[in-house]
Amino acid sequence: MTSKIIGVGNYIPSQSISNLFFDQHLFLDESGVTLKQDNATIAGKLKEITGIEERRYAGNDQVNSDLGFIAAQAAIKDSGIDPETLDYIIFAHNFGDVRFGTIQSDMVPSLASRVKHLLNIKNNFCVAYDLVFGCPGWIEGVIQAHAFIKAGIAKKCLVIGAETLSRVVDMHDRDSMIYADGAGAAVLAIGTEESGIKSHISASYTQEEKDYLYFGKSYHNESSPDIRFIKMNGRKIYEFALLQVPVAMKKCLDDSGYTIGELNKIIIHQANEKMDEAIVKRFYKLYDTPMPEHIMPMVIHKLGNSSVATIPSLLTMILKGELPDHRIETGDVVLFASVGAGMNINAFVYKV
Repeated sequence: MTSKIIGVGNYIPSQSISNLFFDQHLFLDESGVTLKQDNATIAGKLKEITGIEERRYAGNDQVNSDLGFIAAQAAIKDSGIDPETLDYIIFAHNFGDVRFGTIQSDMVPSLASRVKHLLNIKNNFCVAYDLVFGCPGWIEGVIQAHAFIKAGIAKKCLVIGAETLSRVVDMHDRDSMIYADGAGAAVLAIGTEESGIKSHISASYTQEEKDYLYFGKSYHNESSPDIRFIKMNGRKIYEFALLQVPVAMKKCLDDSGYTIGELNKIIIHQANEKMDEAIVKRFYKLYDTPMPEHIMPMVIHKLGNSSVATIPSLLTMILKGELPDHRIETGDVVLFASVGAGMNINAFVYKV
């Protein structure tokens, strides 16, 4: 027995934030010293490295669970199921609900419970819980749902990935320009041998790598030292990802029984265009094969990095025909992969 995706949905906030938004920001280094480059140069370098021109922010009246609810509604409608038949709702996120203009994260009750309430699901045996696993959280939720279904514990699961990173960034840190808000979701059900999840892999590197992404104080020395913001060691993450992610992707593909030539699409976490491209090129190099054109769809240019939401949002866009250069057809073999805080890596191979 396996599991398959029977419905997808996303929510892309309408508030588009271009790189010009940051033109008047005071960017500082870790010591609190003003960066030498002007903001236009900083933004230009960001676009060159990450590909990001714009990102989306949630409305001031929205919180993360609101975004997740909208994506969940869309996925349930797309699947055609009765939401009362859901056995699990798994909500992947990292920072809970952070209301606009505040600094406190709210995770009680769980965001999954809030979405179940908003969906008006009366079935008490539909279990709702949250999953914190860094950017790979949505994939990990899919892997857990797959395990429940394969074990006969569940027949249908809803997996949500949503984040409002704009609420936890230090606006004096140039890395704040990378982050975005958004949500994506999928409904999984019992699949057949012909389609569904064929293999998966997960790993957590916590020795030297644990704090490559962390919560730290603002670069502005006059800010309260007790307030924390998302921080990252970009160089270390880049080096780690290029070393470890291609190897994990290869093991996952090899475990699936499919060959590199049978792979039709790679849906990778939209973290950084240059890094993602380098990961996929190195993955193909492990097979002594050049990276094919149009194998790796990217939407980071306009949507930024919304953490757990990037993969389910991108999958929805492809399946809904919103990316003219990318299609997923019945019979295609798709490799999903992600890397993020923890440091965590995961992947799964899916036959459509």
